[in-house]
Amino acid sequence: MTIRYYFLSIIGVSFVLHSYNSINSDKSYLGQKPPGDTPELFAPSIINTDSIEINTVFNSSFTELFFTRIIDGSFVIHHSELINGNWTEPRPIQLYSNQDAKSVAIDPSITQDGNTMYFLGISPEERSNDSKPNIYKSQKINGEWQIASKVEYPVSTDEYAESYPVVVADGSLYFTSDRPDSFGKRDIYRAQYLGDGKFDTPVNIGSKVNSEKNERSTYVSPDESFLITMNTYTDEKGFAVSFKKNNIWQTPSYFDLGEPIVEDWIYFCPYMSPDGKYFFFSKRYSNPPNSGWKGVTKGEVYWVNADVIFNHK
Repeated sequence: MTIRYYFLSIIGVSFVLHSYNSINSDKSYLGQKPPGDTPELFAPSIINTDSIEINTVFNSSFTELFFTRIIDGSFVIHHSELINGNWTEPRPIQLYSNQDAKSVAIDPSITQDGNTMYFLGISPEERSNDSKPNIYKSQKINGEWQIASKVEYPVSTDEYAESYPVVVADGSLYFTSDRPDSFGKRDIYRAQYLGDGKFDTPVNIGSKVNSEKNERSTYVSPDESFLITMNTYTDEKGFAVSFKKNNIWQTPSYFDLGEPIVEDWIYFCPYMSPDGKYFFFSKRYSNPPNSGWKGVTKGEVYWVNADVIFNHK
C-alpha cells in the first residue's frame, strides 16, 4: 500500500480512492489471508460475489488474475492486474466483436510469458446456432487483450466438442474432446505445439487416465509432471491426481479436499497456483440439481493448501 493511499484512507476520501479503481493490495493473491487445510472462499466480495463466478487462474508472474463471471446469460472472462503495487478492480475482457450478444468465454489458461490466453469459446454466432465449444485464443498486445480467434484444426473441429484447454510450458495444449478414438464420452488429449500458432495432431493421453466415463475439467502442471481431474475413478465426488512415471500417466487417485463433499454441488475447474502452494477449484449448484448450466444458480471459487494433493504422491 502506498503512502498516498494510506493517508487518503485515513481521512476517508472514498471518492478519490474509487477513482484509482484499485483493491489496495501489494501482495500476491489480492492480499487475501492464505487458507489452511480446509477450503475457503477466495477473495469474497472481490472474486466471489452474488453473481456466478468460476475458474480463477493467475499468470506465471502473479501480475494478472483471470476468472469467469456469468453476466446476462453470457460467460465473460474478467481480469485484475497488479499495477504499481495495487490490484485493479476486476473488469471484463472483450473477446468477441459483438460484446452484447450472448456468448461463452470460460476456462482461461495463460502461456508462461503471459501474452497468450487459451479458453473454451462459443462465439455469439456459434451460440445462436447451438454449435459445440471450441478452443479460442487471444493475444496481449501493448498491454491489451485482443479479440479472440479460434485455434485452427486439428485442435478445433466442426464435428466434435473441444473444452478445458490447458497450455503447458512448451506451448503444447491439453484439452478434452469427444473424438472417435476416445475411450468414453470425452477424453483428455495433448497437442504438441509446433510454433507459429500451429499444433500437431492431438494424441489421446491413454487409458490409465481416460476411460469409458467422462474425463473433463482437467489441470496439467506446466512441467507435465502431474495432472488433476474430476474424480471418475472411485465412488467419491471431487478430484483425483495422476503423476507421470517413465513418461506415462498413471491411474489418478482420489484425494480428500479437507471438507465433506456437498451433495448436489458440482466440483470442477481444478487449478494449481504458479508457486505450487495452493489448490483452487470451483463449485456450482443448479436448481433442480440435474438442470446443468441452464439451471445454475450459484458458482463459487475456493482455495486450499496444496498439501492435500501432494501428500498423496
